[in-house]
Amino acid sequence: MMNVLLISTYEMGRQSFGLASPAAWLRETGAVVTCVDVTRQEFPEAFAATADLVAWYLPMHTATRLAVPFIQKVKALNSQAHLCCYGLYATLNTDYLTGLGVKTVLGGEFESDLVSLVAHLNDKKDASLPHTPGTQLSRLDFRVPDREGLPALSRYASLRTSDGLRRVVGYTEASRGCKHLCRHCPVVPVYRGRFRIVAPQVVLADIRNQVEAGARHITFGDPDFFNGIRHAMSVVAGLNREHPDISYDVTIKIEHLLTYADCLHKLRETGCLFVTSAVESLDDKALLALDKGHTRADFEKAVHLCADAELALAPTFIAFTPWTTLTSYCELLESIATLGLIDAVAPIQLGIRLLITRESRLLTLPEIKSLIGPYDSERLIYPWLHPDPRVDALQEAVMQLIGNRLSASRSEIFDAIWTIAHGRSGLPIADITHSAPMIQVRAAVPYLNEPWYC
Repeated sequence: MMNVLLISTYEMGRQSFGLASPAAWLRETGAVVTCVDVTRQEFPEAFAATADLVAWYLPMHTATRLAVPFIQKVKALNSQAHLCCYGLYATLNTDYLTGLGVKTVLGGEFESDLVSLVAHLNDKKDASLPHTPGTQLSRLDFRVPDREGLPALSRYASLRTSDGLRRVVGYTEASRGCKHLCRHCPVVPVYRGRFRIVAPQVVLADIRNQVEAGARHITFGDPDFFNGIRHAMSVVAGLNREHPDISYDVTIKIEHLLTYADCLHKLRETGCLFVTSAVESLDDKALLALDKGHTRADFEKAVHLCADAELALAPTFIAFTPWTTLTSYCELLESIATLGLIDAVAPIQLGIRLLITRESRLLTLPEIKSLIGPYDSERLIYPWLHPDPRVDALQEAVMQLIGNRLSASRSEIFDAIWTIAHGRSGLPIADITHSAPMIQVRAAVPYLNEPWYC
């Protein structure tokens, strides 16, 4: 019987779907599986010292960097354990991870490969899989995630509603991958324009289990919920039929908000409180370089469409890119204020700097090739400096300001960023136009109290 330890180092304040899903598959095989979220639980040294297989879920850049000391710790504790990493950022960093002693690296559709790895290790204790798994993205028959052993949902990020109340939040995925090829996105090098749906009955069973565990709101973590529009609408209709009092949120591209505008009212009717959209920039030159598939005008139209449907729109940004100027940054702030989105934008979104990772489609751009330095294997990025040092200095100042004002309101932080940005750009520090939110039926915008970043 194989002893398996699955570890999550960071999943944006959510209970780990990336542990619960493979745990269901592995327990079916008879493996003894322990799931540990080190953001909420102590690292289990005793179990790690005796585990046959230790696997880390690496869905993003932050999670990967945080995993490194734990990989080193397990290697020191248990030299016989087979070390594995899986998830989007695992395959992007194969060379680095294997250099740390990781023997098997798995990609996007990892559950069946983990099962194969366990079977292989049962036969050949020290061997890695004889092929490179996770690259074919096989269509899987997904299981209902098994959340046994994970911390209670109440210990994770919660939803702050417009009336100031908090709701316990669950998390699930109705699809994986993405049809689109945005140049900066880490999904693209792994899925290459493909996506996979999870059967509605599996998604709804997972939601049912989380509601029974106390969830009153569900976050759908699909890279783009509208990649499969009929599937998506079927899932939320089923959710609303079974749990009419449960709210939810989704992530949808601006392009899809426009294409499927006729579905936005149905989202609201079935309990959707807000839509997150990776807007990234309001500079059309930057949007074209990132291959986002929308323009500034498209974003403004999407804001109005969501308002008409009484859906809050929560835009996210990569505020600092090689195409950002001091003036364009101030224009971003001015647009956020004019559109009434100050309370809809988490402050961290105003300080995020573009990450250029291995296999990024950004590396195909001549202006990026001429800008980047040698790959930094510890930071897991290609470092770059802005042609205008004042832009990098502004980014550092914005991040420092945000870090020093964790208890301040979004509006207060926005005002402070506005003052710094306009002062450094030489533009007049005019009074901010605090436009009222377009959704007048709410006193405030609902939001999760641990906003995501990569």
